[in-house]
Amino acid sequence: MSTEFLKVEALTKAYPGFPEPVFEDVNFGIGEGEFVCIIGHSGCGKTTILNVLAGLESASSGYVFMDGREVRGPGLERGVVFQGHALMPWLTVRANIAFAVRSKWPHWPAAQVNEHVEKYVALVGLAHAIDKKPQALSGGMKQRVGIARAFAIEPRMLLLDEPFGALDALTRGTIQDELLRICAETRQTVFMITHDVDEAILLADRILLMSNGPQARVAEIVRNTMPRERQRATLHHDPQYYRIRNHLVDFLVTRSKTLSHGRAPQVPPEVCPGLEAQPEADASSPLPTIPLRKIA
Repeated sequence: MSTEFLKVEALTKAYPGFPEPVFEDVNFGIGEGEFVCIIGHSGCGKTTILNVLAGLESASSGYVFMDGREVRGPGLERGVVFQGHALMPWLTVRANIAFAVRSKWPHWPAAQVNEHVEKYVALVGLAHAIDKKPQALSGGMKQRVGIARAFAIEPRMLLLDEPFGALDALTRGTIQDELLRICAETRQTVFMITHDVDEAILLADRILLMSNGPQARVAEIVRNTMPRERQRATLHHDPQYYRIRNHLVDFLVTRSKTLSHGRAPQVPPEVCPGLEAQPEADASSPLPTIPLRKIA
C-alpha cells in the first residue's frame, strides 16, 4: 500500500451559535488499497468528516487531498454507501445500478452498461433478484444493492457510513463477509464509520479513534496487526484479537472522555496493541470480562 493516497489536514467544523467546534485539527492519512474504520461516540463528528471526504459538506477550515488533488465537491471517483440504502423505489435493481453507471460513462451503449451492471450484481450475490424492485427485497438485499451501485462506478475510494447498522446480526455478518471478499478482489480503498468494535477489527487495517466532542480529534490510530485474511468464525482464536478489542473498548469507555475539548494530540500516535506483551495468566486469576459488543 502506498502512503497518503488520502490526506486530511487540520480539518475543523464549527456551527453558528455554538461556542466550540464539533471537531478541530483532525489529521490523518489513508494509503491506497487500505481499509480504515473510524470509531467514536455520537456527536464527535464522524459522519460530518465522511461527508467532507465525499464533498457533500464543507469544513470550516482545513483541507482534504485525494491523490494530490484537493477535494472541493462530490465526484464519481468517490462512492458513498449510507446506512439507508437510498434506492429509487420505482426502479429495479438493474435500473438502479444502471443509472449510476450511465452517470459515470454516459457514452456507453446499452449492452455495455447492462453487462457492467450484471457483473457487480453477481459480485454481491443478487443475480437472481436483478429485475426485482426494492419493495420485493429484504433490508440486507437492499444494502447489497447499494454496495453494488457504489462499486459499479469503480471509484478510487469507497466511503461507508454505518452501512450495516440497521441490519440484524446474521445479515450483517453475511454482508461483512461479502465486503471482505469484494475488497480483497478489487483492492478498494475504504473509509468506514462503525460503532461496532468487532466489525472494525474484522474489516480494518487501521482504526481511527475519535475523542468525544466538542473539539473532538482523531486521538489515536490503532494498527490491526492480525493477518488480513480474517474470518469472523476464527477471529477470536488469535490472542491479538482480545488485546486490540480491550484497547478499543478502554478508549471508548474511559479515555475518549478525558480527551474532549481539544485535549487530544493534534498528531495522533499510531499504536499496535495486538503486539503488546501480556502478563502470563495465573491459574487463580479470574477470566477477563468482555464488555458489550456495541459502543454507542
